[in-house]
Amino acid sequence: MSDGFDREIDRTGTSSTKYDGRQAMFGRPEVMPLWVADMDFATPSAVTEALIARAAHPIYGYTLFPDSLYTSLIDWLESRHGWRVDREWIILCPGVMPSVNAAILALTKPDDSVIVQPPVYYPFFSAVTKTDRKLFTNPLQLEGERYTIDFDDLARQAAAARMLLFCSPHNPVGRVWSRSELESLLDIARQHELIIISDEIHADLVYPDTTHHHMLASLADYTEQVITAVAPSKTFNIPGLNLSALIVPNAEYRAAIKVCLETVHISAANPFSIVAFEAAYRKGGDWLDSLMAYLASSREIVRQYLIDYLPEIRAIPPEGTYLMWLDCRGLGMNDDELRQFFISEAGIGMSPGILFGKAGSGFMRMNIGAPRHRIKQALENIRKAICRKAIRLQGL
Repeated sequence: MSDGFDREIDRTGTSSTKYDGRQAMFGRPEVMPLWVADMDFATPSAVTEALIARAAHPIYGYTLFPDSLYTSLIDWLESRHGWRVDREWIILCPGVMPSVNAAILALTKPDDSVIVQPPVYYPFFSAVTKTDRKLFTNPLQLEGERYTIDFDDLARQAAAARMLLFCSPHNPVGRVWSRSELESLLDIARQHELIIISDEIHADLVYPDTTHHHMLASLADYTEQVITAVAPSKTFNIPGLNLSALIVPNAEYRAAIKVCLETVHISAANPFSIVAFEAAYRKGGDWLDSLMAYLASSREIVRQYLIDYLPEIRAIPPEGTYLMWLDCRGLGMNDDELRQFFISEAGIGMSPGILFGKAGSGFMRMNIGAPRHRIKQALENIRKAICRKAIRLQGL
């Protein structure tokens, strides 16, 4: 299976955001793209085969959600995460962020306060501000090579807030929250009647050496305040097919979210996304296990290379996701200089940390979901760029 992950696949000319969007994003079409969160690995063959079989039928009309679709998700969550969900809890939606925005609109009022925990996936910020809700921030705390939650600050903010947007595993810092951390979060939610929307789109992407990972709602004796967003998109590299699920045990919340989705006539019933969703959850387990072993090796290569050759850059080793959070403050550049250095000097396109909030200043997010030889080449490009810059400075 690792041979498959080493394979180079040319994605140019496919309207790929990651590749065909390089000129717009970086001002240069030839940079090595290690930014937007999709992987350069072929999706599991079972998914491709299911799509081909569906495409062979020449009519692509309006489509229902089959019973088997729901069962595939229910079975996956129980077998992989030990969480048994009821079918009636599931709301299907085209993408996690549309469903998160719908939940905000349905369950909060204008001027209600919503908490986010930066540095965090940047659409969280606009999900709050563009719906005219008040943005509260509970910044994560970097302790050594690991981020933690400031629970005292969170409790203070929860007293005046209606909702928390939670990211688990966390994008971009890669934390897989421990059971004790999740239980502390639930305690605060219960005390302050805080609704938690838990974005768990990366929940399957947990490294073999990480323990005590649980879906937040699976720990709650009383799950009524937790709404969980899941999708096969990151797990099986099918984000362009846009099908996700909200798991909403609270019947009142569920009804309000459905009304919101119906108001704007959102339908997720795309015949291709449906068959890919089901095939991935039914037949993608072995592929996923091989993927995580491959990514674990790539993660270690990056970490060790930085220690050996680039001490100016410090990796925050992810416990989950295929994203690495790089502390580049040792390079002594501001955020604009840092971004331009990696583009112009190293030829690498990464996501600037400042996009994820002020707490991301001086950091870069690197996507390691690519063939390993390309990750090694990127590291070598960065090393050479830093050496060239040092030589120039010595000549001044």
